[in-house]
Amino acid sequence: MTAAAHTTATAPEAPGGGKPFGARFVSPLLLGSTLNPINSSMIATGLVGIGLDFHKGAGTTASLISVLYLCSAVAQPTMGKLATIFGARRVFVSGVAILLLAGVVGAAAPAFGFLLVSRALIGIGTSAAFPTAMALVRKRADEMGTGVPSRVLGNFSIASQVTVVVGLPLGGLLAGVWSWRALFLVNVPLALVTLVFTLIGVAPDRPVAKESRAALFTAVDVPGIALFAATVVGLLLFLSDLTSPAWWLVPVVLLLGAGLVVWERRTARPLIDVRMLGRNRRLLRTYIRQAVVALGTYTALYGLSQWMEESAGYSASQVGLIMLPLSGISIVVARLVSERGWVRMPLVLTGVSLVATGTLMLFVTHTSSVLVLLGMSALFGFANGFSGFANQAALYVQAPADEIAVASGLYRTFAYIGAIFSSSLIAIAFGHAATDSGLHGVSYVIAGIGVLVLLMSVLDRAIPARAER
Repeated sequence: MTAAAHTTATAPEAPGGGKPFGARFVSPLLLGSTLNPINSSMIATGLVGIGLDFHKGAGTTASLISVLYLCSAVAQPTMGKLATIFGARRVFVSGVAILLLAGVVGAAAPAFGFLLVSRALIGIGTSAAFPTAMALVRKRADEMGTGVPSRVLGNFSIASQVTVVVGLPLGGLLAGVWSWRALFLVNVPLALVTLVFTLIGVAPDRPVAKESRAALFTAVDVPGIALFAATVVGLLLFLSDLTSPAWWLVPVVLLLGAGLVVWERRTARPLIDVRMLGRNRRLLRTYIRQAVVALGTYTALYGLSQWMEESAGYSASQVGLIMLPLSGISIVVARLVSERGWVRMPLVLTGVSLVATGTLMLFVTHTSSVLVLLGMSALFGFANGFSGFANQAALYVQAPADEIAVASGLYRTFAYIGAIFSSSLIAIAFGHAATDSGLHGVSYVIAGIGVLVLLMSVLDRAIPARAER
């Protein structure tokens, strides 16, 4: 019996009646989890207007993108850690409140520095949603004895995929009709709706046991968070610009990483349980696989989009239409896979789809028919749809129940590493212009990543065939 079938067979009622994973409980968690990816993408449409209003160049305005990635990469597991101490619902609500504040600060920003603060707060606030949502889902599934809620995990995967693609056209609409300030202000109603739905649909946490300041400092693992933040930021800064690498960062990151491992092995309640990861090699492989898949998907998404605008001569709106098959097929495939609880085979097919995408891209030029580009978008949709649920389900099954919040946050951190690394690969391949030869260079990278994903999926016998306990 698959996990999906097990979930729907004789599912017990949730507290207060109704299904364990009804819309009242799941909707605010899904909405909250979409706020990070949608904010990541829609800001791109407002960078030109922000630069004109504050007299800033493209390099300066691009920092609005990177600051969110950096803050999110650090905050995701940190919020997961706080959720294990103070309660997942409390941290989820706190994150939404931070997002509400960030929207107001950004919309009313009198200077560019306020936008940086707003984007940092958006990154921190929205980072609370996914790890706490996973913790709340896991807690309810364990209490209700439903097994792995494959359909719910599939919904999270679909929501993330859709919002990444929808973010650009939504941002263009908001910025075009009102101004770039709407890209920040839209977070206010989104935060308010999420907050109200959460207070209505998600049960309160149990009271937090009172601890001394010293005990709380140890429980939160402030030194561990600081070392983790410094290590991740240093790594991402190095990966973000490999056209002119800051080689001095390499020994710094290695030293910080070593210090993090030593500290986390010694402290009683670590942020990152390195001993557990040392024993749980299959979870560590899932993290690495997620980073590699993110590297491939973001390289294809942003590399192809940039080439279509600069070399093939398509407008931003036309590029959005060409990429629609990506979103549509991703949704259909993710729903099909999650309904059946498949894990291993979709990961294998992710590698196959990336290889096929890279191979087709090798024969594309700026004179290629739009039908070819639509086909390439469709192939990429298969890769995106197969990977989203499968990796997330593997994480859910492999992570210990009491560490699911931190594990989920760290899962997102590895995805950010892949995403930021992709920008450097694209810059190296394209150089000063997105030419056909540069696109073909990107195609070799994507195909190579596909082969790596395929090997990692075929050779890793610890990946379950289905998401079931």
